[in-house]
Amino acid sequence: MTRTVHTPMGDARITWHAAAGARAVLALGHGAGGGVETDDLQALAAALPARGITVALVEQPWRVAGKRVAPAPRTLDTAWRALWPALAKPGLPVFAGGRSAGARVACRTAGELGARAVLALSFPLHPPGRPEKSRAGELTGAGVPVLVVQGGSDPFGRPEEFRELPADAELIEVPGVGHGLSAPEPPVIRRIGDWLTARLAR
Repeated sequence: MTRTVHTPMGDARITWHAAAGARAVLALGHGAGGGVETDDLQALAAALPARGITVALVEQPWRVAGKRVAPAPRTLDTAWRALWPALAKPGLPVFAGGRSAGARVACRTAGELGARAVLALSFPLHPPGRPEKSRAGELTGAGVPVLVVQGGSDPFGRPEEFRELPADAELIEVPGVGHGLSAPEPPVIRRIGDWLTARLAR
């Protein structure tokens, strides 16, 4: 099921992958270079409903409008805040998440929006070749538990570069892949599902 949501930045779109007897909602935003069709987002949308987690794939207004270049971070955050109420289901906690730029949005807004935790796929810790331009503060400042899933050769931040993670954050390394991450293998999806469901018990 797909729903259009009006935001101050234009119309956003949410595609729902519903779980029978859902225990939580996982809202996943896309990156700056693509939409919700990426393999990693689609793999999670296909797998997690069986774990009782409804997945909502969120398309930012710039993608819905057919634009090719993502706007400034504050614009992405404004749209995300505006569509957040549409993600809430009565009595269900909501996890925030996304890949790349979408992971940054989730981290920056999680605390204020009341997200249970954040799933950060291919978090862009820094621009390629510019480690001095660290965005680690977005992870450390999320205010909620964070799970980072990072390709072993990601030029935006290899797993060993994530030295400043807070105590309630964890990292899963996916060897042999870069920023694109691709579709996570079943063991990785299981670990993601285990981590999310463990947050429900707390």
